Amino acid sequence: MSVQDEGLEAGEPAFTVSLNGSGGPLKGWVVVDTLVDSLAMGGTRMTPDVTEEEVRALARGMTHKLTLVGLPIGGAKAGIVSDGTAREETLRTFGRTVAPLLHGGLHLGCDLGVTPADRAVFFAEAGYDPRRKNRAVDMPYDWRTYYEPLVDCTGHGVGVAALAALEQLHGATGSRRVVIQGFGTVGRAVARFLEARGHRIVGVADIEGTISAERLPADDLIALTDSFGRIDRSRLPQEVTVSQEPEAWLDVDADVLVLAANHNAVNSANVHRLRAGLVVEGGNITVSPEAKLKMAVAGTTLVPDVVANVGGAAAAGLALARIVPFELPGDARKDWVFDWVATRVRNNTRDLLEIAAERPQSDPLPTLVSARRKEHR
Repeated sequence: MSVQDEGLEAGEPAFTVSLNGSGGPLKGWVVVDTLVDSLAMGGTRMTPDVTEEEVRALARGMTHKLTLVGLPIGGAKAGIVSDGTAREETLRTFGRTVAPLLHGGLHLGCDLGVTPADRAVFFAEAGYDPRRKNRAVDMPYDWRTYYEPLVDCTGHGVGVAALAALEQLHGATGSRRVVIQGFGTVGRAVARFLEARGHRIVGVADIEGTISAERLPADDLIALTDSFGRIDRSRLPQEVTVSQEPEAWLDVDADVLVLAANHNAVNSANVHRLRAGLVVEGGNITVSPEAKLKMAVAGTTLVPDVVANVGGAAAAGLALARIVPFELPGDARKDWVFDWVATRVRNNTRDLLEIAAERPQSDPLPTLVSARRKEHR
């Protein structure tokens, strides 16, 4: 039995490390939920209000994601409590502190509040290169060369999940109205993906509020968006409606809601405002447990993050597990990874909704995770 099996049954992570900082103050945690042959991976989240409980839940989600796509790696996550003040020094301190874990069997990447450039800072401070460690990856190029072309892989997978759910629920779908909450890397990629397949973006929310219209062309909107996902209101067309109400995205009349930002964005206090019949989690833990129960009672379909939001994790895991055909040219390698992710997201979405239809009063996810775990043993 692997540690992965034991961890899932026991309900407790393999281990948790509290971060106090090496050579500087730091508050945060690294949670390794499961280990498979001494390997685990997950993203690094940096926000002012991240908690140990949140990091534990995210690490468990990583275990489920990797199980669902069949990658032989355990789930983990890191959280740094920071508002971004003294950003570089915080990341350097983080790198020094987690260096022993990175050089062992743990790989940490990006998550909310941490960019690829930030990752490069803490990798450098830790002296960490996935190609030069115990059980190193046999890559003929550095990690940045491999991973940066795959930045839209998560958004691609979320888009595939939305399409698969629409097909499962409605057959030949026609054009559907889509609201995207969060317009960072994932939100922008989803917008382009769904628009290219005939769907209309009718609402987008960023940190400053919500904009809506009969149609928001994705490329036009992306041209007005900065690297932090903030849309320049001063350059919007007159026909666009702008609201500063923090949760106005819930009120936009749409068929699909993609959640690509906040933790517990849909919760027990606002779920009654939800209008979309299909919700796809493009971020991690964007629907609270209480809201999930109310959505189920209301007949709202949810594709959870561990099914939809797997592209980035899978892209990294494919390299760490030496599954990617590294010899392929860049564009062909990217297509291979995107196709691999799309196939598994599509199959998991369809199977999840089939289980939900057969057992409408229960959560279908544990059944799907259990089935995939048995398949991949």
